[in-house]
Amino acid sequence: MKNSSRILLLYTGGTIGMIKDYETGALKAFNFDELLQNIPELNILEHEIETLSFDEPIDSSNMDIEHWVKIATTIQEHYDNYDGFVVLHGSDTMSYTASALSFMFENLTKPIIFTGSQLPIGDLRTDAKENLITSIQVAGLRKNGKPVISEVGLYFEYKLYRANRTTKLNAEHFQAFASMNHPALAESGVYLSVNYKALWKPNRKQKTKLHTGFNNDVLILKMFPGITESTVEHILSKPGLKGVVLETYGSGNAPNAPWFLDILREKIRNGLSIVNVTQCVAGSVTMGQYETSVGLQRIGIVSGNDITTEAAICKLMYLLGKDLSPKVFRTIFETSLRGEMS
Repeated sequence: MKNSSRILLLYTGGTIGMIKDYETGALKAFNFDELLQNIPELNILEHEIETLSFDEPIDSSNMDIEHWVKIATTIQEHYDNYDGFVVLHGSDTMSYTASALSFMFENLTKPIIFTGSQLPIGDLRTDAKENLITSIQVAGLRKNGKPVISEVGLYFEYKLYRANRTTKLNAEHFQAFASMNHPALAESGVYLSVNYKALWKPNRKQKTKLHTGFNNDVLILKMFPGITESTVEHILSKPGLKGVVLETYGSGNAPNAPWFLDILREKIRNGLSIVNVTQCVAGSVTMGQYETSVGLQRIGIVSGNDITTEAAICKLMYLLGKDLSPKVFRTIFETSLRGEMS
């Protein structure tokens, strides 16, 4: 079939592959092959689907860099044999893992679509079936013999987003994710509608490369009214600390008290990379717009623009793994590498 694609479905864990233990009421993982038996509709898709499963399903709260590398290397090992990849993952940290993979794969020319569900596959009202079926359809989309999507996406509740633009906003609604600063890449209704203008355009002349060197000597420091000098000093004095995502107010504002700027200045002088990201779910950091961000700009804080916290921490770990000079680090962080910022 002309429009048929070979899709590899990788199950890492998460609610989508859970069943309820009726004795305890708790959710537990079940055999992945049963997942496909629960969705007979997969048999009528035009695509050829093959499956791989982690030996031990991972609750997404336990995801770490080792698991990210395992997912990425599994995809790389099978990269030439498939037209697209669908990763089933728990929703709690899906935005982090999917963002990390977007940085790990340079010049990605095929779709890697993350999805999951809020209710288990066997539940009467589950959202798992639609999420899985449409993710496979999205991963299999082709135009002129090439994949339509050539980036890491996240599909949930009728919308495909650029993965490194997403945030999980709701633990109870089926519409769990949002992409506030970038439009959806595709929407599923009566028709599957693709927003071609919003898609990432890969450089198909360059070979796809995998980067697995992450440095996780990082932390997120969230500003709040009343934060004290001793707290900031204590947090930023962590031995071996290499990078910080500073979650500021509004358009990148933070206290302009001398003690605060002095601590940050000293840490930056000693080689700490600090990135300014807004606490707001939408909008952008614009340092210098208000007096309370001029000081941050002067001491060498890096602007995160409109990047999400999830993408910022992954990009920080990715770039710190490259051992760059502070000037080069700043230039590259403030550049959109995979469409993660405007």
